[in-house]
Amino acid sequence: MAISFDKALGVHQYTLGVRAQRAEVLSSNIANADTPHYKARDVNFASAMQAAQSKQHGLRTAVTNEKHFDLAALSQQNVQYRVPDQPDTGDGNTVDVQHEQSAFMQNALEYQMSLGFLDSKFSGLRKAIRGD
Repeated sequence: MAISFDKALGVHQYTLGVRAQRAEVLSSNIANADTPHYKARDVNFASAMQAAQSKQHGLRTAVTNEKHFDLAALSQQNVQYRVPDQPDTGDGNTVDVQHEQSAFMQNALEYQMSLGFLDSKFSGLRKAIRGD
């Protein structure tokens, strides 16, 4: 009897990749806070999750191994420019460092939460396999 990881792990297997991509985008925003004409970007989480779920087809998409994740599903197509919360400061940069740091911390907490959910799912699978 085969285990369906899609059913066993649910949406949490996809959220990790999307959260990691968002962490990269937010950290890029923070790093470029003083770069003239840099425009703040963010990940559209809903569309990124939809793309990840629709392109994954379970764990079958790899060129070299059928169990590798399809990283193309987490492409830059879900990264969009953010509407600025503050007026232009004259240099064309739209990064609000406090907003970016807050979003980064929230994303990090949600990433950790998803890891916790996956850990509990794998723990349950281990117990089921062992017969505990």
